[in-house]
Amino acid sequence: MTALCPCVSEAESGRDRLRGGCGHDPQRIRKTGDDMRVSELGEFGLIRRIAGLLPPAPADVIVGIGDDVAVLDAGGGEYLLATCDVQVENVHFLRNSITPFQLGRKVAAINVSDIAAMGGTPSWALVSLALPPEMEVSFVDGLYEGLREMMREAGGAVVGGNLSKAAAEIVIDLCLLGRVAPDHLILRNGARPGDLILVTGLLGDSRAGLECILNPGLPVPAQSRAAVEARHLAPQPRLREGQALGRSMRVRAMADVSDGLVGDMGHICRASGAGAVIRAESLPVSAACGDVAAALGRSALDLALAGGEDYELLFTVAPESASQVRKMVEEETGTVCTVIGEVVPREAGLRVLLPGGGMVSVSELSASWDHFAGSAR
Repeated sequence: MTALCPCVSEAESGRDRLRGGCGHDPQRIRKTGDDMRVSELGEFGLIRRIAGLLPPAPADVIVGIGDDVAVLDAGGGEYLLATCDVQVENVHFLRNSITPFQLGRKVAAINVSDIAAMGGTPSWALVSLALPPEMEVSFVDGLYEGLREMMREAGGAVVGGNLSKAAAEIVIDLCLLGRVAPDHLILRNGARPGDLILVTGLLGDSRAGLECILNPGLPVPAQSRAAVEARHLAPQPRLREGQALGRSMRVRAMADVSDGLVGDMGHICRASGAGAVIRAESLPVSAACGDVAAALGRSALDLALAGGEDYELLFTVAPESASQVRKMVEEETGTVCTVIGEVVPREAGLRVLLPGGGMVSVSELSASWDHFAGSAR
């Protein structure tokens, strides 16, 4: 999920840019083609334009526009976290490829993952639902059963929302509020050259699952197909892992892998004013993902690097802390963390070291999902 205003100078926090100004000239932005269509401007261009139209955030906004989660100082000993994500039929999901229960659970899980990436705890969800009038009530029942289960697992609850008529496609918009102790809050802007880059769990399974759903005749072993489809349809947010990482106070920057590993590493690099080298051969990829990639005639590393929707946690730590942090997460949650690269100076950019030894430079935008372009660019 993308928040507003990703364009920021390399040394600037991705979350604080509106508190001190993000360098946008609203008049200039308004003049960049009044007749331009959204598809021409693209998701990130539209984000920049919207950000330039808004006033600076008030002082009680610790992190405003510029990240998936806003951080608000509402008084007391904890910060309030606020995030939202919309799921649109035929854009984010196909009605005949997911059950209502799976859909409800996934909608909640996506938002819980954002809270997890801040080291926080989910609390309250508001759900806006737009439905065609001919929709069966049983669909709503299943959807809310899934929402309820995921929120219960996360320690929160659905507390309200809104209903509306839709002309055709289903639209589900969930707003999730959570909390985090200020000392446990993890931002994207703290990565430093020399840090090691780690990721929880496995990468590429969700994209592999999507490929299986879109290509039902793909020659993939049944067990592998079931495993990757489950990862796509029923993602498990790394909430306990994120909270453990927050409590460790050793993580310098973190994001969840929603836009793809390269895209989300790009977000961290941009916010931190740093570059990165990702070692492709170190990426944790399952055998099931490998089976799907082979059937597609592609490398499993392609799916791991740019697939998206894995909802693993991507984070950086000082080299001397890496072993301790990995051990702590595995002991507390059972989840393995893998070192996949290093943070380097900004001038080096974001690069991927290939198994054969070659180095490829990668723009974070080239591998990120753009909603209005309709594809990974």
